[in-house]
Amino acid sequence: MFVGGHVALDLVNTVAWRLDPARREERLPDDDALRRWAEAAGFTVVPDGGVVEVREVREAAHRVLEPLATGADPGDVEPLRRLIVGALARAEVASVVPLEWRIPVHGTRDLRDALALETWRLLQFEDLSRLRRCADDGCGWLFLDRSRNGSRRWCSSADCGNRERARRHYHRARR
Repeated sequence: MFVGGHVALDLVNTVAWRLDPARREERLPDDDALRRWAEAAGFTVVPDGGVVEVREVREAAHRVLEPLATGADPGDVEPLRRLIVGALARAEVASVVPLEWRIPVHGTRDLRDALALETWRLLQFEDLSRLRRCADDGCGWLFLDRSRNGSRRWCSSADCGNRERARRHYHRARR
């Protein structure tokens, strides 16, 4: 579930098979699923509720990150900009050198803002030339390629990568 290399990408990846409408799966269908995901993502305090607000951040982030991963210009950045500006307005200084902002998570809006702030961190501080979309035709998950030579193709070698290797083997064996 956590293959993106950054919590903002792992949030975007809570829609499985985004590019295949027949297999598309919402991994945050309700508040309980959100609570489990947020705890697994390392948030120590997870509020009740908030799945709609978190999905808002997820979809705004996806609209910006997916085009960047495929070499296109991001289209509608305004929804994400609004979320990030709102989060920064509520952020507290966590450290001065280096300057770091944080959102203490106590309620629904806090989790939404913390995830918007994480998306801002991704866009500001990560090498976006390493941002990729999984090479599987239906997957659509995004990840940071941290391989030495920048050749990672799959969200997970054990999942999408293995499926592609099995598909190639099957076609070779049929010849």
